[in-house]
Amino acid sequence: MTDSRATDPISRTLDEIAEEFALLGDWEERYGHVIDLGRAMPPLEAALKTEATRVRGCASQVWLVAEPEGDVIRFRGDSDAHIVRGLVALVLRLVSGRRAGDILAFDAQAAFRRLGLDTALSPQRSNGLASMVARIRAEAQRLATPAG
Repeated sequence: MTDSRATDPISRTLDEIAEEFALLGDWEERYGHVIDLGRAMPPLEAALKTEATRVRGCASQVWLVAEPEGDVIRFRGDSDAHIVRGLVALVLRLVSGRRAGDILAFDAQAAFRRLGLDTALSPQRSNGLASMVARIRAEAQRLATPAG
């Protein structure tokens, strides 16, 4: 089953997020918005919070699950830290429900620069965000490559 997210470019979702950020005054308000995104994200079931789903390279605990659904990949995730959970929600808003090729073609670092996350996050959080993106790209690559 394919939904409209699979055919909408990731750039459209990035535009929506950039507009939301632009409406917020400063980074304190933007951090609040990111935390709210995390609060709104459904929690990952405890049974899925395993070593196999844990993202390495994050200071906080982060878990990501990739679920192929037809020609798209749905991602679910969670974190034990409020701001990081919000960053997970933000990233998943961009990539979940997309085709593997679209995920692999997406320049996440450019998107984070556009949103100002490259300068607003601590180096530790930036490294964790990069680890999340690397894990998502690895899952997209794995699911895009036919088994054989």
